[in-house]
Amino acid sequence: MKPKHVHIIGICGVLSSAIASAFHERGWKVTGSDKGFYPPTSTHLDELGVPYYAGWHPEKMVAEGIPDFIIVATASGSQNPETLYALEHNIPLVSYTEVLRDYFVGKNSIVCVGTWGKTTTSTLLSFILEKAGLDPSYMFGGISLSQKLSAKISRDEQKTWSVLEGDEYKSGPKDPRAKFFYYNPTHLILSAIFWDHADLYPTPEDYINAFKKILIETVDRNKQLGLSEFDIAKRILICGDHTVLTTLVLENGIPHTTYGKSADNHYRYENLTETQNGISFDIIHGTNKYPVTSLMLGDYNAENITSCFAMAHLIGIPVETILKAIAQFEGLKRRLEKRLVSDITVIDTHAPTPDKVEAGLSVLRRIYSGKIVAIFEPNIGGRQQGSAFKYDNAFQKADLVLIPRLTKLKVDKDATEAPLEAAELAEVISKTHPNVFVIENDDELVRRALSETKKDDLIVFLGSHGFRGMIEQTISLRPQYQSK
Repeated sequence: MKPKHVHIIGICGVLSSAIASAFHERGWKVTGSDKGFYPPTSTHLDELGVPYYAGWHPEKMVAEGIPDFIIVATASGSQNPETLYALEHNIPLVSYTEVLRDYFVGKNSIVCVGTWGKTTTSTLLSFILEKAGLDPSYMFGGISLSQKLSAKISRDEQKTWSVLEGDEYKSGPKDPRAKFFYYNPTHLILSAIFWDHADLYPTPEDYINAFKKILIETVDRNKQLGLSEFDIAKRILICGDHTVLTTLVLENGIPHTTYGKSADNHYRYENLTETQNGISFDIIHGTNKYPVTSLMLGDYNAENITSCFAMAHLIGIPVETILKAIAQFEGLKRRLEKRLVSDITVIDTHAPTPDKVEAGLSVLRRIYSGKIVAIFEPNIGGRQQGSAFKYDNAFQKADLVLIPRLTKLKVDKDATEAPLEAAELAEVISKTHPNVFVIENDDELVRRALSETKKDDLIVFLGSHGFRGMIEQTISLRPQYQSK
């Protein structure tokens, strides 16, 4: 692959920064711009030596030569000056979904989709395939603690294997199609369907239909390859514990294999043990029992791990290789990541929606005995008026909920309802939680969180943004509060 120059508008997004790292690793010249920089993606780019700057400046974009093409991240919009400059000067503009399709997707394209679990699943599965020597291309929307890059382009000229996280959100500012449609899956892991992204999918039916379509397309693609229904079933893996999924595949005649906790799954897990150091459990397949150990926290990761085990097993990777890779895998940044382990614990986790908040807090309550202070900022989907009902009892396992100054959103001029602001969000959560406070000043919020904690307590940051350095500030200031 001949190196080129690519500029990325919105480079500090999770997926766009991953693509930047992959091209950089293959010797491409990569530059970028963004309106805001959030760890851990910004620090990851810094560590790789990928240059970027703040704001939209066409003169900076072309200062080192005209890029071969420009990638435009969804959130950057179609009217920013760099995009307009590219249009005026006929510089090719592409979405990162198109880039993934053209440079990453392999002949065997494993795509991990679903409302939750897809980032962890795609990351762990790519790690297993790497350890098995398959040299996959891959992309996942997080930062692995066990892999140098969040995306990689295989050096296999045949592009035999790829593992991609299949996001259901829109592909670009003017392209409402789900990203996963671009990845041409031959193999599919579908973890769960729980209505999300109300701004793009106004009803649950709209949301479900996107997954129905990708399932049907995957079956058709494999039929075109001449595969039997039996062989196709080994390429479509669904969590059999979710009624919406089982109903969807049965109603549409989708050949499939199941995984999960219930006894009727083809691959099931049992005997789960959780500690502050990780989880252990058994995977049952037929008459075989396989003991699994993992450094990751969370009972739901038993489900994620089982899906990866099943897919790796179905494509022929030896069991010993799979289990060893699972045991070595350290997880991802911002997935119940321990940022401080001292007299108190500070955890950072990607939980920008009510369902992910509830799942994360439930895990932490089971393995920590002290007080839990939750600091929460939702994503745009979690700030929709239509999502308000999902907050009922979502924070039940927390003792105190603090809401910071919310990141300013670019609101669609055609939207009929404004997103929830901090005070409105607090009011919604307060319906089922007695201790919810909005603290607009970051310094004051950190002081409040620290003053509320003593030995064995826990502070957890839940959201998708970078919390403007509050996590680092909490860690640095903690010694001042240890005796209090």
